[in-house]
Amino acid sequence: MTASQERADQAISVTAMVGRFSARLKDISSRATERLVIFKDNQPAAVIINVEAYQEMLDELKDLRVEAAAWERLIGFDQSKAISHDDMRARYARRD
Repeated sequence: MTASQERADQAISVTAMVGRFSARLKDISSRATERLVIFKDNQPAAVIINVEAYQEMLDELKDLRVEAAAWERLIGFDQSKAISHDDMRARYARRD
């Protein structure tokens, strides 16, 4: 069973969703329900989540991508090619 099918209280058919949209949207908006998986023809078709939860998910994904990029750079790090902090400051110092 996939994660989207784990909990019956977080799954609803398209037909049931149409009839109870306002109430279910309120549950999602208030975070009383974490997510709602909408099924069509007995297959998961969409997921509805709270806007804040969506933003949190995007932020976490961005953080994970940054962390992955940092690890990739560390693997290929060559100390002999490194530039000191003072050299970087001198190179990019504002010249007013």
